[in-house]
Amino acid sequence: MRADPRVLRFGAAVTTLVLALVLVTGSAWLLAAQAVVFALGLAGRSPYGMVFRTLVTSAPKVTEDARPPRFAQGVGLAFAVAGLVGFVAGITPLALGATAAALLAAFLNAAFGLCLGCETYLLIRRLLPAATWEVHQ
Repeated sequence: MRADPRVLRFGAAVTTLVLALVLVTGSAWLLAAQAVVFALGLAGRSPYGMVFRTLVTSAPKVTEDARPPRFAQGVGLAFAVAGLVGFVAGITPLALGATAAALLAAFLNAAFGLCLGCETYLLIRRLLPAATWEVHQ
């Protein structure tokens, strides 16, 4: 499956705004909503992507492998869940730290096209034997 990099950067920009609002407001509910967005993105059904495709109908000039960005959505989901645990348990450093880490990653992707989760995926692919990946594809 292929992904439109414009959709990915748009999603990262919206995610950056949402996570910044979470840090400003301390809203666990908003973080929970973003966690749902991450989960949907992991499944290839990002609502931000749907909005982008509604607004921009031109075909992408280039596409990329969808597996690294989907992995990145899973990483974002893990950080959002960690942040939610922090909010619910009253562990403010965990809540804010996990949210800030996800915000940083989203910002780097939106502003510079640097997807930390994608790079992590590629690093893992290089480090694990190829036979391991073929079983799971």
